[in-house]
Amino acid sequence: MTILSSSTIAGDEVVNRQGENLGEIKDLMIDTDTGRVAYAVLEFGGFLGMGSKLFAVPITAMQVDTESHNFIFDQSKEALKNAPGFDKDHWPDFTDREWGSSVHAHYGVRPYWE
Repeated sequence: MTILSSSTIAGDEVVNRQGENLGEIKDLMIDTDTGRVAYAVLEFGGFLGMGSKLFAVPITAMQVDTESHNFIFDQSKEALKNAPGFDKDHWPDFTDREWGSSVHAHYGVRPYWE
């Protein structure tokens, strides 16, 4: 078992199975009713924070690589570019189960609340 603090995760690199950099973890979204980490907010693209896009990725869609201190997310850069995302000024309603179900379905994982 591994337990990590949120401060050690923020800023961690996210890579796909081919080793391509997909961005970094900007934040973790916690369901306060269950105490579970529901989503990792992934920042992808842009330059120095300009023009980047944010993605709510179900935490179950990624694997932690504790040796490399990064996350493995089985997506290509092209697939991520076309994934549903948001910008830093317009975050989604993470409590909306319809929205959450569509995000989980997009990444092919079961919603954490089921």
